[in-house]
Amino acid sequence: MKTTIQTKAITLLFLLIANCTLLFASGGDDHTHGDEKPTATGQQQKYFSSEAVSDKYELLLRYEPIHIGEPAHLTLFVSEYATNKPVSKAELKITAQEDGKLVFTAKQTGEGTYTVETNFPEKKKYSLAVSINSELGADLILLSNIEVGKELPHAEEENIQSVFANWQTWLLVAFALIIGLGLGVLLQKRNTKTGRSTIAVFLLAVNCLLPVAQLNAHGDDDHGAKKSGNNFSNSFAVPKETQFLFDVFTEKMQIGSFTESTKLFGTIIPSSNGQALVTTPQNGKIISLNVRVGEQIKAGQSLAVIEQNIDAGTQVNFLAEKNNLTAEYDAAKKEFDRLNSIKDIAAKRDVDEATARLQKAEANLKLFTGNSGKTISLTAPISGIVANFKLSIGATVNAGETLFTITNLSQIYAEAQVFDKDAAKVIKGAKFTIECANDSHKTSEVKLLSLAQEINATNQSQRVLFELGNPDSDFKIGEFVNIRVFASENSQQISLPNSAITEINGKPVVFIKDAAEKYTVSYVQLGENNGTYTSILKGVEEGERAVTNASYQLKMIYLNQ
Repeated sequence: MKTTIQTKAITLLFLLIANCTLLFASGGDDHTHGDEKPTATGQQQKYFSSEAVSDKYELLLRYEPIHIGEPAHLTLFVSEYATNKPVSKAELKITAQEDGKLVFTAKQTGEGTYTVETNFPEKKKYSLAVSINSELGADLILLSNIEVGKELPHAEEENIQSVFANWQTWLLVAFALIIGLGLGVLLQKRNTKTGRSTIAVFLLAVNCLLPVAQLNAHGDDDHGAKKSGNNFSNSFAVPKETQFLFDVFTEKMQIGSFTESTKLFGTIIPSSNGQALVTTPQNGKIISLNVRVGEQIKAGQSLAVIEQNIDAGTQVNFLAEKNNLTAEYDAAKKEFDRLNSIKDIAAKRDVDEATARLQKAEANLKLFTGNSGKTISLTAPISGIVANFKLSIGATVNAGETLFTITNLSQIYAEAQVFDKDAAKVIKGAKFTIECANDSHKTSEVKLLSLAQEINATNQSQRVLFELGNPDSDFKIGEFVNIRVFASENSQQISLPNSAITEINGKPVVFIKDAAEKYTVSYVQLGENNGTYTSILKGVEEGERAVTNASYQLKMIYLNQ
């Protein structure tokens, strides 16, 4: 019995301790982190850095803690300010403002990357004047606040110290000791009435006062507009090596001339002499094939020879016709020989008639017997490429059957669908470009061939024909294309290459470079797209540097931070 009561009391005590919670609410605390400088990794600082820019160059000096009197190895990244392209083979001369006797040696170790070596004699801040000369020209840039002798903060030691310095932790330990001692005393008097009452009051007090789980709720706190290292911030860090590796290039935005365009949808079709179908006029059997699939041929070249299928009746007629032609030839030859022997006394008209009769009979007989009258030679009507065919020697073909398709893609047509709202923009003299649906190839050698002559009954669009050169055969018959009609007048606005624009959560964004290793995601409102550039209505400002290459890689870095 005593054991049961003891077990119940101890169990109740632990249940009450496990469920009690002490809430602390505070408001108006200032926890602003907006001025705090993020580290290189967004978690724990691993190096120091100093950066400076001019209208030509951007310099980033990165270094680990520098110890006095020991060789210092610093890494200097040199890039173009406007484009962020690495600058290689640059002549560098570095001097310290505080000590003109310091000697610096700079050696290129990678594309746009240089190693700077020296030995600092004193523990203080240095400013380095960097004289740089490359293809962009000469310039002088000052890198300031190079702190010699400063050590990196150790986050782990700070965390351990903060845990043991927390007074609430020590208070919890003290409460636990008091509870243990009091519980031991009360359990000795558990069988008395006074002891049971005291235990009940003590457990109630524990339930109400013991601060086992502490939750702090903060209100009206200022944590800064931007916080590095989480997806709630639009800013993120990209190491300079990564920028050079992925070719992260930028472009300085400015208001300039932008040509608006209208996009039409079209399909590539053969030109007038761009495709030919070769059919057989008679039933027969293929006895010769003279071309291969994919072969380039010329007009008039022999493709195949077909032997006609002739039945018995046709064979009799054939022999009879041959006999008639042979008899006509023999008669004409005899008459010609007779008149030729007496041409001195024969009339000239009779001699000429005999000569013409003989020539005609000879030509008819030759034409009939040249191919034995039973074979037909198929020739190419145009020059071009032989398309795929399924024929073999000995195969039987039927009259009217298409045997070969020859295609010439050097000149092709594009049939566009134009609706009423865009019809007025499609005029002769306008500038046109045609690009494939996935934008892998395009051409500006486009000419308006014919305005609409008919309307598509399905969607009431007008059919307009364009002619375009296709010397490399990039466009294929039946391919879907986009046809852009450019306006005759330009507008002044900010525009960016289409490669600079990507999407995050279905919204268009542009990456802006704020510092040497800091980028910001900017959500933008897009305007017209002329196939190469897109106007930006909102979200960016003139003078900012927008990323125009490797936007996808930056997007992945941002989403995975």
